[in-house]
Amino acid sequence: MAHTANQTTPFETKRENILMAGLRAIGTALVNVAETNSRVHKIQALQNLSNDQLTERGIRREDIVRHVFRDQMYL
Repeated sequence: MAHTANQTTPFETKRENILMAGLRAIGTALVNVAETNSRVHKIQALQNLSNDQLTERGIRREDIVRHVFRDQMYL
C-alpha cells in the first residue's frame, strides 16, 4: 500500500485562493452579461411557444437562435 502526503505552504494556498476567486468572479460576470442580454430573453420567450405558434410566425424551433441573431451573425 502506498501512502502519500501533500503539504502546501500557507503562501501557496493563499495564492491559489486568490486565483480561484478571480476566475470565479470573471465567470460570474460573463454569466450575468449573457443572462441580461435582451436577445437571450427573446430566445427563451420563443422557446416557450408551441410548435404551432412558431409556425404562425414562420420560425422553426431549430432556427430560433438564427432568427434572433440574424442581424448580427450570418448563420
